[in-house]
Amino acid sequence: MFTSNIFWPELVNSLIVSIGTMVGIVVLALMVSFVIARYEFKFNKLLYSLFAAGMMFPITVAITPLYLLLRNLHLINSHLGIILPQIAFGLPQAIIILVPFLKSIPKELEEAAELDGCSRIGFFGRMVLPLSWPGVATVGILSFVSSWNAYMLPLFLLNDSSKYTLPLGVQMFSSQHSVDTAQVLAFTSLSMIPALICFTIFQKKIVGGLTGAVKG
Repeated sequence: MFTSNIFWPELVNSLIVSIGTMVGIVVLALMVSFVIARYEFKFNKLLYSLFAAGMMFPITVAITPLYLLLRNLHLINSHLGIILPQIAFGLPQAIIILVPFLKSIPKELEEAAELDGCSRIGFFGRMVLPLSWPGVATVGILSFVSSWNAYMLPLFLLNDSSKYTLPLGVQMFSSQHSVDTAQVLAFTSLSMIPALICFTIFQKKIVGGLTGAVKG
């Protein structure tokens, strides 16, 4: 299995999609959450409620119009065509987790930073990111694992087997080697290892991050 010319390309494809999705969600969610949590404006609560409502609509609900949109944008059969929708549908959960962390940072810290001549970007980088790190880590891990396990969207969008991610690869490998149970189990087990490693290493951070979000 380690010498397979199928497993390793699919592993690379999954890493590209999962890391791209994770980075996009973390960066955009931090920006939006910072505005919602630290700025007072007219539609602040409405904006937060709209993102919260977005959690009620899974990506499978919009798969047909999403396919038509991506086809018009010429993003079918590309990794970017998978990454962008996953970022869009992953943002609501990420924002719900991050906003309480950013709100819990005392206003006095921000005022003291301003008195010391620190800009808002400087405050964000030097204070906000370190203090909200458990939430950021939680969002990153959850988005990575969710993207790694995604099956429906790649199934609809990818036609070229050289661009398959591991969930699609497992399904294809299982159908081609249905008689050889040992190889199928080995392929499936190897595809699960990265997600299991993430949860094993960062389990405490995930629990701490979700607990902090609930307290907020």
